[in-house]
Amino acid sequence: MRFGNFLFPAAMDPADDRRVIQETLAEARLCDELGMDMLWLAEHHFDGICAYVDPVTFSAALAASTKQIRIGYAVAQMSLHHPIRLAEQMALIDNISQGRIVVGLGRGTAFNIYDYQGYGIEPSEAHDRLIEAEQVMIEAWTTPNYEHHGKFWNLKLPLLRPRPYTSPHPPIIRACSGEEATLDMARAGRPFLMNIQTNEVTQRRMDLYRQTMRESGFDDEAIARNVEETWVWRNIFVAETDDEAERLALPAWEAQQAFRSAMRRRVNQEQGVVMKQESTPAARDQVQHSILCGSPDTVSEAIAEIDKIGVGGLILVFRIGPMPAEVANHSIRLFMEKVAPQFRRETVAATV
Repeated sequence: MRFGNFLFPAAMDPADDRRVIQETLAEARLCDELGMDMLWLAEHHFDGICAYVDPVTFSAALAASTKQIRIGYAVAQMSLHHPIRLAEQMALIDNISQGRIVVGLGRGTAFNIYDYQGYGIEPSEAHDRLIEAEQVMIEAWTTPNYEHHGKFWNLKLPLLRPRPYTSPHPPIIRACSGEEATLDMARAGRPFLMNIQTNEVTQRRMDLYRQTMRESGFDDEAIARNVEETWVWRNIFVAETDDEAERLALPAWEAQQAFRSAMRRRVNQEQGVVMKQESTPAARDQVQHSILCGSPDTVSEAIAEIDKIGVGGLILVFRIGPMPAEVANHSIRLFMEKVAPQFRRETVAATV
Protein backbone atom coordinates (compact mmCIF):
# COMPACT_ATOMS: atom_id res chain seq x y z
CA MET A 1 0.00 0.00 0.00
CA ARG A 2 1.19 3.49 -0.87
CA PHE A 3 0.71 6.52 1.34
CA GLY A 4 0.20 10.18 0.51
CA ASN A 5 -0.08 13.26 2.68
CA PHE A 6 -3.15 15.27 1.73
CA LEU A 7 -1.91 18.79 2.42
CA PHE A 8 -5.21 20.39 3.44
CA PRO A 9 -4.22 23.13 5.92
CA ALA A 10 -6.91 25.42 7.29
CA ALA A 11 -6.23 29.07 8.07
CA MET A 12 -9.18 29.99 10.24
CA ASP A 13 -8.15 33.65 10.39
CA PRO A 14 -6.75 35.57 7.38
CA ALA A 15 -3.90 36.67 9.63
CA ASP A 16 -2.78 33.02 9.72
CA ASP A 17 -2.43 32.61 5.93
CA ARG A 18 1.26 33.49 5.66
CA ARG A 19 2.33 31.28 8.57
CA VAL A 20 0.25 28.27 7.53
CA ILE A 21 1.49 28.39 3.93
CA GLN A 22 5.12 28.36 5.07
CA GLU A 23 4.42 25.55 7.54
CA THR A 24 2.79 23.52 4.78
CA LEU A 25 5.83 23.90 2.53
CA ALA A 26 7.97 22.62 5.39
CA GLU A 27 5.57 19.70 5.96
CA ALA A 28 5.89 18.73 2.30
CA ARG A 29 9.69 18.77 2.49
CA LEU A 30 9.55 16.59 5.60
CA CYS A 31 7.43 14.00 3.78
CA ASP A 32 9.90 14.01 0.89
CA GLU A 33 12.82 13.47 3.27
CA LEU A 34 11.03 10.60 5.05
CA GLY A 35 10.25 8.77 1.81
CA MET A 36 6.48 9.17 1.62
CA ASP A 37 5.01 8.28 -1.78
CA MET A 38 2.77 11.23 -2.59
CA LEU A 39 1.68 14.73 -1.73
CA TRP A 40 -1.93 15.53 -2.59
CA LEU A 41 -3.28 19.07 -2.94
CA ALA A 42 -6.79 20.51 -2.61
CA GLU A 43 -8.48 23.55 -4.14
CA HIS A 44 -10.85 25.78 -2.15
CA HIS A 45 -11.34 29.52 -2.47
CA PHE A 46 -12.44 32.44 -0.29
CA ASP A 47 -13.11 30.49 2.91
CA GLY A 48 -9.80 29.58 4.61
CA ILE A 49 -10.51 25.84 4.41
CA CYS A 50 -7.33 25.41 2.33
CA ALA A 51 -4.77 28.11 3.07
CA TYR A 52 -2.73 27.96 -0.15
CA VAL A 53 -5.96 28.09 -2.25
CA ASP A 54 -4.38 27.32 -5.65
CA PRO A 55 -2.94 23.81 -6.01
CA VAL A 56 -1.34 24.58 -9.38
CA THR A 57 0.86 27.40 -8.09
CA PHE A 58 1.56 25.51 -4.88
CA SER A 59 2.55 22.34 -6.75
CA ALA A 60 5.12 24.31 -8.75
CA ALA A 61 6.72 25.39 -5.48
CA LEU A 62 6.69 21.80 -4.25
CA ALA A 63 8.14 20.48 -7.51
CA ALA A 64 11.08 22.87 -7.14
CA SER A 65 11.67 22.19 -3.42
CA THR A 66 11.32 18.38 -3.26
CA LYS A 67 13.41 15.64 -4.83
CA GLN A 68 11.51 12.36 -5.13
CA ILE A 69 7.96 12.55 -3.80
CA ARG A 70 5.16 12.59 -6.37
CA ILE A 71 2.65 15.45 -6.39
CA GLY A 72 -1.04 15.11 -7.22
CA TYR A 73 -4.26 17.09 -7.10
CA ALA A 74 -7.20 15.87 -5.05
CA VAL A 75 -8.49 17.75 -6.92
CA ALA A 76 -8.18 20.73 -9.24
CA GLN A 77 -11.72 22.08 -9.62
CA MET A 78 -11.92 21.83 -13.37
CA SER A 79 -14.93 24.11 -13.73
CA LEU A 80 -12.72 27.00 -12.54
CA HIS A 81 -9.85 26.43 -15.01
CA HIS A 82 -9.36 27.12 -18.69
CA PRO A 83 -8.30 23.73 -20.11
CA ILE A 84 -5.51 25.03 -22.37
CA ARG A 85 -4.07 27.18 -19.61
CA LEU A 86 -4.14 24.20 -17.24
CA ALA A 87 -2.65 21.88 -19.87
CA GLU A 88 0.28 24.30 -20.30
CA GLN A 89 0.74 24.61 -16.54
CA MET A 90 0.67 20.83 -16.06
CA ALA A 91 3.21 20.33 -18.86
CA LEU A 92 5.49 22.91 -17.26
CA ILE A 93 5.22 21.43 -13.77
CA ASP A 94 5.69 17.94 -15.26
CA ASN A 95 9.01 19.22 -16.61
CA ILE A 96 10.02 21.01 -13.40
CA SER A 97 9.32 17.85 -11.37
CA GLN A 98 10.75 15.51 -14.04
CA GLY A 99 7.59 13.47 -14.29
CA ARG A 100 6.35 13.52 -10.69
CA ILE A 101 2.96 15.18 -11.31
CA VAL A 102 -0.45 13.44 -11.21
CA VAL A 103 -3.34 15.46 -12.61
CA GLY A 104 -6.34 14.81 -10.36
CA LEU A 105 -9.50 16.45 -11.67
CA GLY A 106 -12.99 16.99 -10.31
CA ARG A 107 -16.01 19.00 -11.33
CA GLY A 108 -15.87 21.45 -8.43
CA THR A 109 -17.03 21.79 -4.84
CA ALA A 110 -20.47 20.61 -3.80
CA PHE A 111 -20.54 22.86 -0.74
CA ASN A 112 -19.18 26.36 -1.35
CA ILE A 113 -21.11 28.61 -3.75
CA TYR A 114 -18.42 31.28 -3.25
CA ASP A 115 -16.00 29.29 -5.43
CA TYR A 116 -18.33 29.51 -8.41
CA GLN A 117 -19.48 33.07 -7.80
CA GLY A 118 -15.93 34.32 -7.42
CA TYR A 119 -15.03 32.89 -10.82
CA GLY A 120 -18.30 33.79 -12.51
CA ILE A 121 -19.21 30.14 -13.18
CA GLU A 122 -22.70 28.66 -13.02
CA PRO A 123 -22.55 25.65 -10.64
CA SER A 124 -24.93 23.63 -12.79
CA GLU A 125 -22.32 23.71 -15.58
CA ALA A 126 -19.58 22.18 -13.44
CA HIS A 127 -19.85 18.54 -14.54
CA ASP A 128 -20.15 19.34 -18.25
CA ARG A 129 -17.16 21.68 -18.00
CA LEU A 130 -15.11 18.90 -16.39
CA ILE A 131 -15.90 16.42 -19.16
CA GLU A 132 -15.14 18.86 -21.98
CA ALA A 133 -12.03 20.29 -20.31
CA GLU A 134 -10.50 16.87 -19.69
CA GLN A 135 -10.99 15.97 -23.35
CA VAL A 136 -9.41 19.27 -24.43
CA MET A 137 -6.37 18.77 -22.21
CA ILE A 138 -5.63 15.25 -23.43
CA GLU A 139 -6.05 16.19 -27.08
CA ALA A 140 -4.02 19.39 -26.72
CA TRP A 141 -1.12 17.44 -25.19
CA THR A 142 -1.15 14.89 -28.01
CA THR A 143 -2.39 16.67 -31.15
CA PRO A 144 -0.44 19.19 -33.28
CA ASN A 145 -2.54 21.84 -35.02
CA TYR A 146 -5.34 21.16 -32.58
CA GLU A 147 -8.84 22.55 -33.00
CA HIS A 148 -11.79 22.14 -30.65
CA HIS A 149 -15.37 23.35 -31.03
CA GLY A 150 -17.44 22.53 -27.97
CA LYS A 151 -20.12 23.76 -25.61
CA PHE A 152 -17.82 26.02 -23.58
CA TRP A 153 -14.66 26.53 -25.65
CA ASN A 154 -13.71 27.10 -29.29
CA LEU A 155 -9.96 26.67 -29.61
CA LYS A 156 -7.21 26.56 -32.21
CA LEU A 157 -3.49 26.19 -31.51
CA PRO A 158 -0.43 24.94 -33.45
CA LEU A 159 1.41 22.94 -30.75
CA LEU A 160 1.12 23.09 -27.00
CA ARG A 161 4.44 24.04 -25.40
CA PRO A 162 6.33 23.01 -23.41
CA ARG A 163 5.90 19.42 -24.38
CA PRO A 164 5.08 17.24 -21.36
CA TYR A 165 8.00 15.48 -19.69
CA THR A 166 5.81 12.37 -19.39
CA SER A 167 4.86 10.70 -22.67
CA PRO A 168 2.25 11.07 -23.99
CA HIS A 169 1.08 13.25 -21.09
CA PRO A 170 0.96 13.35 -17.27
CA PRO A 171 -1.35 10.73 -15.73
CA ILE A 172 -4.92 11.88 -15.11
CA ILE A 173 -7.15 10.59 -12.32
CA ARG A 174 -10.76 11.54 -11.59
CA ALA A 175 -12.33 12.15 -8.17
CA CYS A 176 -15.59 10.26 -7.59
CA SER A 177 -17.86 11.32 -4.74
CA GLY A 178 -20.70 8.93 -5.61
CA GLU A 179 -21.13 5.30 -6.59
CA GLU A 180 -22.29 5.95 -10.15
CA ALA A 181 -19.26 8.15 -10.88
CA THR A 182 -17.06 5.33 -9.61
CA LEU A 183 -18.73 2.89 -12.00
CA ASP A 184 -18.25 5.33 -14.87
CA MET A 185 -14.51 5.12 -14.23
CA ALA A 186 -14.73 1.31 -14.12
CA ARG A 187 -16.46 1.22 -17.52
CA ALA A 188 -13.76 3.52 -18.92
CA GLY A 189 -10.98 1.40 -17.41
CA ARG A 190 -9.65 4.26 -15.30
CA PRO A 191 -8.55 4.53 -11.65
CA PHE A 192 -10.20 7.02 -9.31
CA LEU A 193 -9.97 8.93 -6.05
CA MET A 194 -12.56 8.07 -3.38
CA ASN A 195 -13.63 10.59 -0.74
CA ILE A 196 -14.03 9.69 2.95
CA GLN A 197 -16.37 6.71 3.28
CA THR A 198 -16.97 3.99 5.85
CA ASN A 199 -15.00 0.81 5.37
CA GLU A 200 -18.25 -0.93 4.44
CA VAL A 201 -18.99 1.58 1.66
CA THR A 202 -15.36 1.46 0.53
CA GLN A 203 -15.58 -2.33 0.28
CA ARG A 204 -18.85 -2.22 -1.66
CA ARG A 205 -17.60 0.36 -4.14
CA MET A 206 -14.33 -1.46 -4.75
CA ASP A 207 -16.20 -4.74 -5.29
CA LEU A 208 -18.59 -3.04 -7.72
CA TYR A 209 -15.68 -1.34 -9.44
CA ARG A 210 -13.92 -4.66 -10.05
CA GLN A 211 -17.15 -6.33 -11.14
CA THR A 212 -18.04 -3.51 -13.54
CA MET A 213 -14.57 -3.49 -15.09
CA ARG A 214 -14.85 -7.24 -15.64
CA GLU A 215 -18.33 -6.88 -17.17
CA SER A 216 -16.95 -4.12 -19.42
CA GLY A 217 -14.42 -6.51 -20.94
CA PHE A 218 -11.26 -5.78 -18.93
CA ASP A 219 -9.04 -8.69 -17.94
CA ASP A 220 -7.68 -9.46 -14.48
CA GLU A 221 -4.37 -7.73 -15.19
CA ALA A 222 -6.09 -4.47 -16.16
CA ILE A 223 -8.38 -4.64 -13.12
CA ALA A 224 -5.45 -5.22 -10.77
CA ARG A 225 -3.50 -2.36 -12.36
CA ASN A 226 -6.38 0.07 -11.91
CA VAL A 227 -7.06 -1.00 -8.33
CA GLU A 228 -3.36 -0.47 -7.58
CA GLU A 229 -3.71 3.08 -8.88
CA THR A 230 -6.86 3.92 -6.89
CA TRP A 231 -6.65 5.99 -3.70
CA VAL A 232 -9.04 6.49 -0.77
CA TRP A 233 -9.10 9.34 1.74
CA ARG A 234 -8.94 9.32 5.56
CA ASN A 235 -7.76 11.71 8.27
CA ILE A 236 -5.02 10.35 10.54
CA PHE A 237 -3.16 11.03 13.74
CA VAL A 238 -0.45 8.89 15.33
CA ALA A 239 0.90 9.38 18.86
CA GLU A 240 2.83 7.27 21.32
CA THR A 241 -0.38 6.07 23.02
CA ASP A 242 -4.08 5.93 22.20
CA ASP A 243 -4.89 8.37 25.00
CA GLU A 244 -2.36 10.91 23.78
CA ALA A 245 -3.63 10.61 20.21
CA GLU A 246 -7.23 11.22 21.25
CA ARG A 247 -6.22 14.14 23.49
CA LEU A 248 -4.38 15.90 20.68
CA ALA A 249 -6.36 14.94 17.59
CA LEU A 250 -10.02 14.83 18.54
CA PRO A 251 -10.36 18.50 19.62
CA ALA A 252 -8.62 19.53 16.37
CA TRP A 253 -10.98 17.33 14.35
CA GLU A 254 -14.00 18.79 16.14
CA ALA A 255 -12.74 22.34 15.53
CA GLN A 256 -12.26 21.52 11.85
CA GLN A 257 -15.81 20.18 11.58
CA ALA A 258 -17.22 23.24 13.31
CA PHE A 259 -15.29 25.61 11.02
CA ARG A 260 -16.52 23.89 7.86
CA SER A 261 -20.10 23.63 9.13
CA ALA A 262 -20.10 27.33 9.97
CA MET A 263 -19.10 28.17 6.41
CA ARG A 264 -21.96 26.10 5.00
CA ARG A 265 -24.45 27.72 7.39
CA ARG A 266 -23.18 31.15 6.37
CA VAL A 267 -23.78 30.39 2.69
CA ASN A 268 -27.29 29.21 3.49
CA GLN A 269 -28.09 32.24 5.67
CA GLU A 270 -26.67 34.77 3.22
CA GLN A 271 -28.02 33.29 0.00
CA GLY A 272 -30.52 30.60 0.87
CA VAL A 273 -28.39 28.07 -1.01
CA VAL A 274 -27.77 24.47 0.03
CA MET A 275 -25.66 22.98 -2.75
CA LYS A 276 -25.81 19.37 -1.58
CA GLN A 277 -28.57 17.81 0.51
CA GLU A 278 -27.54 14.84 2.63
CA SER A 279 -30.27 12.69 4.15
CA THR A 280 -27.91 10.84 6.50
CA PRO A 281 -24.71 11.96 8.24
CA ALA A 282 -21.74 11.69 5.89
CA ALA A 283 -18.82 9.47 6.88
CA ARG A 284 -16.53 12.52 6.90
CA ASP A 285 -18.64 13.95 9.74
CA GLN A 286 -18.45 10.83 11.92
CA VAL A 287 -15.26 10.56 13.91
CA GLN A 288 -15.20 6.75 13.92
CA HIS A 289 -15.13 6.70 10.11
CA SER A 290 -13.27 9.92 9.35
CA ILE A 291 -10.06 9.60 11.34
CA LEU A 292 -7.55 6.83 12.02
CA CYS A 293 -6.35 7.81 15.47
CA GLY A 294 -4.13 6.15 18.06
CA SER A 295 -0.79 4.57 18.79
CA PRO A 296 1.25 3.05 15.94
CA ASP A 297 -0.22 -0.36 16.71
CA THR A 298 -3.80 0.93 16.77
CA VAL A 299 -3.39 2.86 13.52
CA SER A 300 -1.67 -0.11 11.88
CA GLU A 301 -4.64 -2.32 12.76
CA ALA A 302 -7.05 0.23 11.25
CA ILE A 303 -5.02 0.48 8.05
CA ALA A 304 -4.80 -3.30 7.81
CA GLU A 305 -8.61 -3.40 7.63
CA ILE A 306 -8.55 -1.01 4.66
CA ASP A 307 -5.68 -2.92 3.06
CA LYS A 308 -7.84 -6.08 3.09
CA ILE A 309 -10.37 -4.26 0.89
CA GLY A 310 -7.73 -3.82 -1.78
CA VAL A 311 -6.87 -0.26 -2.73
CA GLY A 312 -3.70 1.22 -4.13
CA GLY A 313 -3.10 3.92 -1.58
CA LEU A 314 -4.37 6.07 1.26
CA ILE A 315 -4.68 9.85 0.97
CA LEU A 316 -4.06 10.90 4.57
CA VAL A 317 -4.66 14.31 6.17
CA PHE A 318 -2.11 14.55 8.97
CA ARG A 319 -2.58 18.18 9.98
CA ILE A 320 -6.17 18.44 11.12
CA GLY A 321 -7.91 21.80 11.58
CA PRO A 322 -6.00 24.16 13.91
CA MET A 323 -3.48 21.50 14.95
CA PRO A 324 -0.02 23.06 15.50
CA ALA A 325 2.51 22.21 12.80
CA GLU A 326 4.96 20.60 15.21
CA VAL A 327 2.24 18.25 16.50
CA ALA A 328 1.32 17.15 12.98
CA ASN A 329 4.97 16.71 12.03
CA HIS A 330 5.57 14.42 15.02
CA SER A 331 2.59 12.34 13.89
CA ILE A 332 4.07 12.11 10.37
CA ARG A 333 7.43 10.94 11.75
CA LEU A 334 5.82 8.27 13.91
CA PHE A 335 3.73 7.10 10.98
CA MET A 336 6.68 6.81 8.62
CA GLU A 337 8.90 5.13 11.23
CA LYS A 338 6.45 2.71 12.84
CA VAL A 339 3.37 2.28 10.64
CA ALA A 340 4.23 2.66 6.96
CA PRO A 341 7.01 0.02 6.93
CA GLN A 342 4.46 -2.67 7.83
CA PHE A 343 2.63 -2.11 4.53
CA ARG A 344 5.51 -1.65 2.11
CA ARG A 345 5.50 -4.02 -0.83
CA GLU A 346 8.67 -5.25 -2.47
CA THR A 347 7.72 -3.50 -5.70
CA VAL A 348 5.85 -0.22 -5.52
CA ALA A 349 4.25 1.18 -8.67
CA ALA A 350 5.70 4.58 -9.56
CA THR A 351 2.77 5.96 -11.53
CA VAL A 352 -0.93 6.44 -11.11
